Amino acid sequence: MSSDETPNVPPARNSREAVREKAQQVHAQQSRARLMRRIIIGAVAVVAVGAIGTAVTLAVSAQVSKPQLTPTGMEADGVVVNDIAAVTAAEETPATSAPGADETGATASPSPEPTAPERVEIHVYVDYLSPDAGEFERANSRQLANWITEGAATVSYHPVALLTASSNGTKYSLRAAAAAACVATHSPDQFYAFNHDLLENQPEVGSDGLSDAQLADAAAAVGVDNVKAVRSCIRDGDFVTWAKDATTRALDGPLAGSDDLVLSSAPMIVANGEAYVGALDDPAEFSNFMLTIDSDASLESNETPNPTPSPTATPTP
Repeated sequence: MSSDETPNVPPARNSREAVREKAQQVHAQQSRARLMRRIIIGAVAVVAVGAIGTAVTLAVSAQVSKPQLTPTGMEADGVVVNDIAAVTAAEETPATSAPGADETGATASPSPEPTAPERVEIHVYVDYLSPDAGEFERANSRQLANWITEGAATVSYHPVALLTASSNGTKYSLRAAAAAACVATHSPDQFYAFNHDLLENQPEVGSDGLSDAQLADAAAAVGVDNVKAVRSCIRDGDFVTWAKDATTRALDGPLAGSDDLVLSSAPMIVANGEAYVGALDDPAEFSNFMLTIDSDASLESNETPNPTPSPTATPTP
C-alpha cells in the first residue's frame, strides 16, 4: 500500500493549540458581549433614573408653585353671619327670649351707665356629616337668626372635618368644609343659607355623601352670586388644604373666643368663651344657657371697685 493513502492527521500538539486558541476566541467574544450588556443596562438605568428625577422635580415644582389658597372673609377660621334673610328655619320652633330679656320676655331697660355688656359671641364648630351638628342646627336655627337680627348675639360658623374617614373614601366631611369656604369667599351673603342647607339635608354617616357637582348645585340653589366661581372653587378643591389645617388648629386650640378650649366633638358651641354642654335638640335649654352667659357678662361689666375714702385733713388748732 502506498504511503499516499495515509490520512493527513495533524500532530496532537497542534490540535491542542488550535482548541485552546478557539476557546480563547469564544471567551473573548463572551466577555465582549457581557461588557456590552452591562453598558446597555447601565445606560438604560441612567436614562430611567434621569426620567424619574425629572418627573419628581416637575411634580415638586408644580406643588410648590401652586399657592396654598386661604378663604377670605373669615375671622379665626370662622364666618361671622350677618345676613340670615335666605334661611328657611323650622317655623314650628317656638321663639325664645333674646339674651338680656327677663323671664316675661321683655327686654331689660338699659343701664344709664356706659357699662352695658356687648352682644354675646357664639362660635359654632360644624362638621357637615355630623348628625349632632344637623340636629343642633334644625333645633336652634330660628332663635339664632332672631338673636342675630335683634343684635343680641353674633354667630360665627367654623367648618371642620372630623368625619373625613366616614364616607366610603370620598372624604365628604373635608370636601363639604372646603365647599363652605368657597361660598364664604365668593358669595359671603349666601354662606348662612348654604351652611343651613348642608346641615338641614345631611347625608348619612357611612354613605358617599354629596359629590363635588352636587355641592356646587346646592350652592347654586341657595342663590350664590357668582355660580361659576363657586363651582370652579369646589371642583378644583381650592380650600381642601385650608379645611384640613383649620381642623388641626381647632384640635390644637384654643378655640376662638376662649382661653383653653379645644375641639373635642362636632358640633361644639362656645359662647363668650364657655362651652355649651346641654341638649343639642332643646332650644329652650340652649336659650337658658345663653341667658346665663349674658347675665354673667352683665355682672362682670357692672362691677366697679369701691372708692377709697380720701383722708380727711385734721384742722390745725
